[in-house]
Amino acid sequence: MKTAELRQKDVAALEAEVKSLQKAHFNLRMQKATQQLSNLATLRSTRRAIARAKTILAEKQAAK
Repeated sequence: MKTAELRQKDVAALEAEVKSLQKAHFNLRMQKATQQLSNLATLRSTRRAIARAKTILAEKQAAK
């Protein structure tokens, strides 16, 4: 998800997005452990998406 799209969401939606991304990242890690994951780059992209969402969430919470 793009940064601009994340900035349009409110705090509750961002928290839900982070939770969703963390669940997806966990599932990817389990696929890697069982050698079912063919594209390892998806791990990196989900990790960065989580960081991006958490950063914007922290910015919004600090602005309150």
